Amino acid sequence: MAGLVRNCGKLLSQGSSNVLAVRSMSGGHGDGGWKMWRNIFVMGAIPVIVLGHVNAFGMGEEHERPEFVPYEHLRIRTKRFPWGDGNRSFIHNPHVNALPGGYEE
Repeated sequence: MAGLVRNCGKLLSQGSSNVLAVRSMSGGHGDGGWKMWRNIFVMGAIPVIVLGHVNAFGMGEEHERPEFVPYEHLRIRTKRFPWGDGNRSFIHNPHVNALPGGYEE
């Protein structure tokens, strides 16, 4: 703890001339640095995003819905939902989510 206080005291006693020297060390990138990063983004990141989108949504096939098995511990309704008919959840999807009696379709 004493060493920390001693080093902070040395830094504060040196004055502001050292601060300007430290700040100037990090600013010498030139004016064309943003062009390099724009080109990296356009030539690198955008194709990766597009290929990821095609892989995720364009090349996938529809999965078949699993067979309904009426397990006793699933789809328990102790009280009705406060919207609609009270049997479907708020984000219910009739193709994926089963009701206690089975799929709707």
